[in-house]
Amino acid sequence: MAASISGTHACYPSVALNNATGNRRRCAEKNSFAPPLPASRPSSSTLRIGEQWPELQGARDWDGLLSPLDGALRSELVRYGEFVRAAYASFDFQGRGAPTSYGSCRFPTRSLLRRSGIPETGYAVTGLLHAASSSAPSWLPSSCTCSSSYIGYVAVCVDEGEMERLGRRDVVIAYRGTATCSEWLDNLHSTLTSLPATTTAPRSGEEEGEEPMVESGFWRLFSTPGEAHGSLQQQVRGEVQRIVREYSGKGMPPLSITVTGHSLGAALAVLTAYEIATATRDADNAAPMVTAVSFGCPRVGNAAFRRRLEASGGKVLRVANSNDLVTKVPGLWVDEYGSVKRWMASKIGWAYSDVGRELLLSGHDLPRNVVASHHLDLYLKLVAACTY
Repeated sequence: MAASISGTHACYPSVALNNATGNRRRCAEKNSFAPPLPASRPSSSTLRIGEQWPELQGARDWDGLLSPLDGALRSELVRYGEFVRAAYASFDFQGRGAPTSYGSCRFPTRSLLRRSGIPETGYAVTGLLHAASSSAPSWLPSSCTCSSSYIGYVAVCVDEGEMERLGRRDVVIAYRGTATCSEWLDNLHSTLTSLPATTTAPRSGEEEGEEPMVESGFWRLFSTPGEAHGSLQQQVRGEVQRIVREYSGKGMPPLSITVTGHSLGAALAVLTAYEIATATRDADNAAPMVTAVSFGCPRVGNAAFRRRLEASGGKVLRVANSNDLVTKVPGLWVDEYGSVKRWMASKIGWAYSDVGRELLLSGHDLPRNVVASHHLDLYLKLVAACTY
């Protein structure tokens, strides 16, 4: 059995977060599930990473990088957060083009990053991703229902200068958080469900026992096909296979896959990392490194799921605000519970376990606001201000 790498490192901002008037920044901004505010300017890092990239991607489970927070890692976390911001900014929340455009991507792939506020990334969007959710009740207005919607994109680093800085060719898969009523309904399916047998067969050297399980609503969004597209799982699998074929081989730079998201998107990022890591491990010993960087991620699965993800080689860094209640749900965290409580939690389908390493951002000096504490903008500001 793979050893658990779950752990927490607290990080505190070195300076108070201020607003434009110089007062201590207040958190009450707006609903955290609305599109975050656009960046005032791109924050693409100029720090040269080079041969340090495997360590920053979690090759050593971020040992020695979280407390204090390494400067290069901090810059990379903000950079990946801006890819998530672009997934929000490119989502059509209001059906501006036509009533049927609600839930679609506002921009063409060629201009998506630029028009979403991050024009100089060195990445090119290669595909849009869609997820099919539960049908909303008929009494809800059509303006807030959408059974299938744009939820993120895949982008590949194509700029030679950026690849030289990063030390490899990086692939980013970025997901937004909950936006439609149908997605909210899926979020409420909080009991655990077993993964399909084809994805959970025990591997050589692993112990049999508790079966891997994940939150049923997240898995439904990930695995359900839509009317006009395959499931999100199938879309990711096909695009990653295509990219690996195109950019792997002799003479090619190393290839990494970074999956990132916020809230619901963070949970989907963990499932995506699991899907890619298990699939590429089975297919090729020289598979690309797979890392999930999550912001405000709810719990995704049980301890067996965590162990299976770790055994596959997939890495997860959970960025969490100490005031954010979303990171403490759904279900019951059973890692520290006794056997009786673990048994009870498993019987009701709520025996959850945190996945990966946690970077805990301290929001104790900020007003306790449930909505604002979950906002992606606040997350990125806390990361940027975090030095110890």
